[in-house]
Amino acid sequence: MNDVVTGGGFQPARRLVDLANALRADPELPREALAELLVRHGERPEDLAGDAFPAACAAELRSAVARMTAVLAETGTGPAARALNEILAECGARPRLTDHGGRHPWHLHVDRDEDAGWADWFLATSALALAQIVTEHGRAAWGECAAPGCSAFYLDAGPGSARRYCSATCASRARVAAHRRRRKKGDADNPAGRREGRDGAR
Repeated sequence: MNDVVTGGGFQPARRLVDLANALRADPELPREALAELLVRHGERPEDLAGDAFPAACAAELRSAVARMTAVLAETGTGPAARALNEILAECGARPRLTDHGGRHPWHLHVDRDEDAGWADWFLATSALALAQIVTEHGRAAWGECAAPGCSAFYLDAGPGSARRYCSATCASRARVAAHRRRRKKGDADNPAGRREGRDGAR
């Protein structure tokens, strides 16, 4: 369980968002798929093989992801901060340095101890990551995509106005749909003008 909580917490926060989105798509995401996602975010394959990450641990991790998903769905900074404080208090989050017996470089952990399970580790590090983001940006800098038909979570750490979409594709699709709605409404509000435009085109 490797975590270097740096850069405003965005490394573990991105892991949280990826896992939350994967479990939204498939709430019973298989153990192997969970392990693959964790490996993509820096965990060692051997730490997730066989007995190191059994089915029971995968089930606990799914529950932990579901709990953190509820925090990601909370866009109000005050309620999000209170939810994060509750999770951090439950996890006994006290910073400590570990190298896991020399298997990893020294890094920061906030779960209870070296024997903490995958779910405790995930809750503690994810909550700390989001807490760091709130501290750095002064708000809950994450959200749920506003595009119709998409509910993917995203992190909103860029400059400028608050982000509303998970990707440029969703933003473009939403803009096109809004333009079509305005055009359709304009045609409905001014049927005479629409007929004149058609007559003039002949």
